[in-house]
Amino acid sequence: MHPADNSSCTAFAGHRLVALGTLAEVARAVKLLLDAGMHEPLLIFDDRSSRQIEVDFRGTADEVLARLPHAAAPPEPAAARGPGRPKLGVVPREVTLLPRHWDWLGQQPGGASAVLRRLVEQALRSDGAKDRTRHAMEAVERFMQAMTGDLVGHEEASRAFYRHDRDRFVTLTEPWPADVRDHLRRLATVTWNETDTG
Repeated sequence: MHPADNSSCTAFAGHRLVALGTLAEVARAVKLLLDAGMHEPLLIFDDRSSRQIEVDFRGTADEVLARLPHAAAPPEPAAARGPGRPKLGVVPREVTLLPRHWDWLGQQPGGASAVLRRLVEQALRSDGAKDRTRHAMEAVERFMQAMTGDLVGHEEASRAFYRHDRDRFVTLTEPWPADVRDHLRRLATVTWNETDTG
């Protein structure tokens, strides 16, 4: 998984936080540590999703940075605009509906495409909070699976997180390595805040 260049990332060597920032900043910092002889197991996480990011650290720092996703895709040249409707990023795809659905769409003002766009936008607005909460919970779960699975109290802390039992979660995570504990608590707080406002 590769985030965009400006995404926030965090790198851990074992249970020690060694770098945070954009992917380029983290890759440069980690490369310096590796060149200085760091041998601990290294994991880099996207801070929003807690998905692990793979970086190829072979070669020089410049070679490492050149291989990052943002460096691989050159900007597209601006196309000359011709007559007709402006290109708004519309992607044509086939939609399969029952005849009664097509009949209903045909009776709506603006045509089928406009109605479908309105319905999708409406669903995005109404389901957005639920989706954000689900993604935040998945981020906590991913990070815990990768970083705390072998720590004492992992299962109990996971259950406390899902029950939204903040006090118990803090108590259970207190003896954990500070960098891992603090990062996990930040992720959990974001999730609980999403739930409270959703």
